[in-house]
Amino acid sequence: MLKYPACHYKDMIKIIRSNEHYHNEEDWLSTNWHFSFDHYQDPQNMNFGPLRVFNDDIIKPGTGFGFHPHRDMEIITYVIDGELEHKDNQGNHGVIQPGEVQRMTAGTGILHSEYNHSKEKPLRLLQMWIFANRRGLPPSWEQKKFSKEERKNRLLPVVVPENQSDGPALHIHQDAAIYVSSMEPGGKIDHDILPGRKTYLFVIDGSIKLNGDSLKTRDVARIENERKLSILADQPTELMLLDLPEKYAINN
Repeated sequence: MLKYPACHYKDMIKIIRSNEHYHNEEDWLSTNWHFSFDHYQDPQNMNFGPLRVFNDDIIKPGTGFGFHPHRDMEIITYVIDGELEHKDNQGNHGVIQPGEVQRMTAGTGILHSEYNHSKEKPLRLLQMWIFANRRGLPPSWEQKKFSKEERKNRLLPVVVPENQSDGPALHIHQDAAIYVSSMEPGGKIDHDILPGRKTYLFVIDGSIKLNGDSLKTRDVARIENERKLSILADQPTELMLLDLPEKYAINN
């Protein structure tokens, strides 16, 4: 069993380097799993607040995941490069492009498939599973595209809680939000963390300094008991930030 990855501590920022994620290689899939998942079982690395899964997948052309079930999860997919084709047993069918976000409420149960739509180019995507705040929700699905200009040198909300209004962002059934940013060299973002919140920051591509610590492509920071973040880009950088509750409930 792979043990919980070695973390580098500075106050309450735990940095996990790209080579410390669990890596799984198959003939059609190259993936990094940030949490215990499938055959990788580690009881000390099950979740971070309501964030249960964070997978960084590269899928070869013309291949993918066949129909498989989910329930009582909010599943968010973000395409970085390539095209993802989605089908489900609710009659939804779509192709997700780079910069596009898909939100799927599995609820009482849903079957779906995910394939690389291209026969020539690889597909890279991020998929996150967040515990829904209540069981037995009706399954649903939606997707939206966000431009690079919208997220330039700022944290753009692309997913927010169901009772929050924040522009074109998608909504999930949990007190959690997801932001993306496209930073230019020298770009700076200051981010305040409210009491009772924790933050998960992932460098999709590039290099930043987070409160003075260097993070590069595929590095993660798990942040607790901090109130302010300073993000400075050393080079062109794409990143994702998740704002999560320290405590959460799942109601029937």
